[in-house]
Amino acid sequence: MSNAPLVLDAATVSQYLPHIDVLQEMRQLFVELGRAQAVQPAQTLTLFPDERGDFITYLGAAAGAGVFGAKLSPYLVQDGPPIITAWTVLMSMETGRPLMLCDAGQLTTERTAATTALAVDHLAKQDATTLAILGTGAVAQAHWRQARALRQWEKVVVYSPRLSQSGDVQQIWRDLCPQVTFASSAEDAAEGADVVMLCTSSGTPVVDAAVIGTGTLVTSISTNVARAHEIDPAFLSAADVYCDYRQTTPTTAGEMQIAAQEHGWSADRVQGDLPGLAIAQCPTPSGTRPIFFRSIGLGLEDIAVAHALFRAASA
Repeated sequence: MSNAPLVLDAATVSQYLPHIDVLQEMRQLFVELGRAQAVQPAQTLTLFPDERGDFITYLGAAAGAGVFGAKLSPYLVQDGPPIITAWTVLMSMETGRPLMLCDAGQLTTERTAATTALAVDHLAKQDATTLAILGTGAVAQAHWRQARALRQWEKVVVYSPRLSQSGDVQQIWRDLCPQVTFASSAEDAAEGADVVMLCTSSGTPVVDAAVIGTGTLVTSISTNVARAHEIDPAFLSAADVYCDYRQTTPTTAGEMQIAAQEHGWSADRVQGDLPGLAIAQCPTPSGTRPIFFRSIGLGLEDIAVAHALFRAASA
């Protein structure tokens, strides 16, 4: 069929990904969302029978690009480690036909990192020079790639629990970031940093919030663990809190749920989100408290990066 949708596996996606400016795609997406030119429904979680796993559906529609679609991310319980995959279907608003089905694993990693980087650009101090990254895997590496040009980083400190025992991972980081240093603990990495990026798959806090200073930006991402939180939920009451999308994130993010239930925090205390920041329609950080940014991953992010992939592959 001449109008059959493209089907791109992980190997093919990796060929086109270097030709996509993912950060710019996220910038444009959040401007459109802030101007009500895009629609972002809440993500949905569907449980499989007999406790065999679940899948999350990420939906989105972007009028400016003329596309809509969904990413499906299953968590499949096995006798051994669970199987976790992600595939995105991209549809045309003009014809209603599918344009592309693609493996979304690498795209998810890069759009997650680019969303964090966009928050860093909006929320970190302009004279920030010290960056701490907790986590050393593919997600953490993508975070560094997306954020490295945003400030004049003079000091980059990296930590993960098994880093000291892995010379190969240390070498990967030296190749990525010649000025990198390795900390002996999460607290040593975070103390004194202007920005702390939490890039782990942990469902529980990975750093003591007591070491986070005034004006320091802490960013956190999602994982498949139920009510996952990379920092103590009580920290939210002491911080200026931002998120990727305030209409959906507070009811989904683990530490926000727990902070509301156990620490008297309220979603009304979210200072702003990326759409508001993108069009200068929300307050900037006070400068008198730490700053916390939480992303859960939006379907629109998946649609935007998939559309960029579709354009690259079609060209």
